[in-house]
Amino acid sequence: MGTATVPPHVRMINEIAVQFAHHPIQEAAAAIAAHLRAFWEPRMTAALLAHVDAGGAGLSPAAARAAELLRARQ
Repeated sequence: MGTATVPPHVRMINEIAVQFAHHPIQEAAAAIAAHLRAFWEPRMTAALLAHVDAGGAGLSPAAARAAELLRARQ
């Protein structure tokens, strides 16, 4: 997936994930999910979860795990 085709929500969650790259993946994913719950509007979260349902192309492992945590807490 080239940068021109990366949906904004994928680019944004991956950028957030970079900030937590020095943490173990579970800790990073929990922090990313907490950030999304606090700052993302529901449409952004819905778009992310729809992207995951469509295969999740382009998501970093921590971002994908964070999306799973978001879904589990809906």
